[in-house]
Amino acid sequence: MKKYIHLFAFIFILSSSTVMNAQEAKIDKSELDFYNTDLSMDERIDDLISRLSLEEKAQQMLNASPAIERLGIPAYDWWNEALHGLGRSGVATVFPQAIGMGATFDKELILQVSTAISDEARANYNNAVKHGYHRKYSGLTFWTPNVNIFRDPRWGRGQETYGEDPYLTSKLGEAFVKGLQGDNDKYLKTAAAAKHYAVHSGPEKLRHEFNADVSEKDLWETYLPAFKTLVDANVETIMCAYNSTNGEPCCANNRLINDILRDEWGFNGHVVSDCWALQDFVSGHSVVDSPEAAAALALEVGVDLNCGDTYNFLARAVQDGLVSEKLVDKRLHKLLETRFKLGLFDPEDSNPYNKIGVEVMNSKEHRVLARETARKSIVLLKNDGVLPLKNNLSKYFITGPNATNIEVLLGNYHGVSTDMVTMLEGIAKAIEPESQLQYRMGTRLNIPNENPQDWASPNAGNSDATFVVMGISGLLEGEEGESIASPTFGDRMDYNLPQNQIDYLQKVSEAAEDRPVVAIVTGGSPMNLAEVHKLADAVLLVWYPGEEGGNAVADIIFGKNSPSGRLPITFPMNIEDLPAYEDYTMEGRTYKYMDIAPMYPFGYGLSYTDFEYSEIKLSKDKIKKKESVDARISVTNTGDFEADEVVQVYLKDVKASSRVPNFELVAFKNIHLKKGESKELTFEITPEMLSFIDDNGKEKLEKGTFEIYIGGSSPLKRNEELGKKALKKIQFQLK
Repeated sequence: MKKYIHLFAFIFILSSSTVMNAQEAKIDKSELDFYNTDLSMDERIDDLISRLSLEEKAQQMLNASPAIERLGIPAYDWWNEALHGLGRSGVATVFPQAIGMGATFDKELILQVSTAISDEARANYNNAVKHGYHRKYSGLTFWTPNVNIFRDPRWGRGQETYGEDPYLTSKLGEAFVKGLQGDNDKYLKTAAAAKHYAVHSGPEKLRHEFNADVSEKDLWETYLPAFKTLVDANVETIMCAYNSTNGEPCCANNRLINDILRDEWGFNGHVVSDCWALQDFVSGHSVVDSPEAAAALALEVGVDLNCGDTYNFLARAVQDGLVSEKLVDKRLHKLLETRFKLGLFDPEDSNPYNKIGVEVMNSKEHRVLARETARKSIVLLKNDGVLPLKNNLSKYFITGPNATNIEVLLGNYHGVSTDMVTMLEGIAKAIEPESQLQYRMGTRLNIPNENPQDWASPNAGNSDATFVVMGISGLLEGEEGESIASPTFGDRMDYNLPQNQIDYLQKVSEAAEDRPVVAIVTGGSPMNLAEVHKLADAVLLVWYPGEEGGNAVADIIFGKNSPSGRLPITFPMNIEDLPAYEDYTMEGRTYKYMDIAPMYPFGYGLSYTDFEYSEIKLSKDKIKKKESVDARISVTNTGDFEADEVVQVYLKDVKASSRVPNFELVAFKNIHLKKGESKELTFEITPEMLSFIDDNGKEKLEKGTFEIYIGGSSPLKRNEELGKKALKKIQFQLK
């Protein structure tokens, strides 16, 4: 029955949009106060609501809001995606997946990326409206970014996040929101959303019924900070999650939505349900027994917009006395504020964003930015001196299941592009004409070859260098219904790479003998790379790098640029080193609370050059509780390559009254240094950085000794074992 309801709604909206084109000119907008820009926004919205029937009000609170012909209001669908480019809406620039953006540790770059995305979003909307289209994925309200914490490598949607650290997630998410929403004093460029609120990161299959049981300490220390930062950055929308948190569905969670989000944080935008999450009140969480009761509960708690169809039952809920029409008006008023801020009821020439044209869509400038972002996201995990390579060697061999695979460029929630540069194409473009390049797939993604003959791996024995493009793709990890090769609904319960890939890499390595083998690994989450690290001479983690992925990889391989990506998430040695997947405790998770040495640590990544750090100088070695201290350090490029460095600042509370992190990231800066160049950086260490969250979820600031670490990685000893230099460290006292 559900599919027929959706089909009817689609036909209704499509027919309404067509009729609108014919009738819009007949509307005298001067007689309708909600079109009068001389009135306040509240007056205009009140006027609009006063003209609607109860049924019309409820329909305007669905993501697929139908046209209201008699008032000249076209249909509008609130559902749009922009995770790493304009998603699901035609040709647009495909930037690296969010986890790759996390690996850049570059706030300024991410602001540029989201600004480019919002340019394309406005152009796409303007063009759609011009041609009479009012459809899903062509609007201006974007359910992006995903600021959930990537707490466990098994979560298939972790690729959508900026990693495991709340501070890094907060800063990159804040930059992304600012770029999406623009800087106009009157109008939003687009409306961004922080999702999924809150405590949401798997398991995928159970999300419609799962209860995330979380301590007060972990809630306030790990799961909420990024949402708070985005609220402070004036994000327009909060999307509540499918799951329950501490026993209440997130979209019916009075504490999360009212006590924390509205009252404590002062959030002034609108709340949207995840798609069909309100239906889960009945069929998943079983907190009510009818769609009318589900609609009433969501409205009472504070859900302004329903992605799905449950609010079709709002009118009946009012008639049955489950909820008041006055509350419907209140929620609709809040929701309509967003459409007014976007300028959707204002004259076209009054909004400067209406002038953005389709020439920005996948423009040359945006492709350049996509290539730069992909390049800065690539993490060099190992290099036995073989990289960078010359690009005029006699023969190169490229092989592996992902060498020509467009799927591994995309990640999920992606757009499409007219020119997707695969690894094979990028390397082919980068080598000189006198060089020879051969390609064989060699092995499939996750299935052993049917044919036992191997005509591929022997090429490594007569090539000057071999590239094995391997890893995982969206077929194996992602959202519940998208990863069609995943038996665990997008989650990765097996931490290992497919064995056929490891077996093939072994054969390539043996055939190559002493010739370089470079493993180029795709994926959006940590994976067991122990055998890859052992067999390959160099290992590059390239994530899902977007449309310019192949060119970016070639830029790194052949030394046009030095790698500067840093891991935004820990790669454990074994999945058994972590708590159970369904356990939301942070004890034993992430660099903050893992006491077992990882395979690759948070913040890790190699470079082609060397960076020398001076000793840290403090403005004071003793401070009072309300004082800050400045930490100054000089960074010098002492190597042979011009390069970027990610300067990371970590803080350790040596002794506290509650369990505190081993150390935590409190600042970072992406800098560019020419050969021999030095830069002095100053980082302010504030009282907020020195505070911690106690077991009751309360923020505390205690006297004692603190340690500051500054360098090109996190302070874990494993970084040094992998070739990174020890961080500089200094102590100071809080009196």
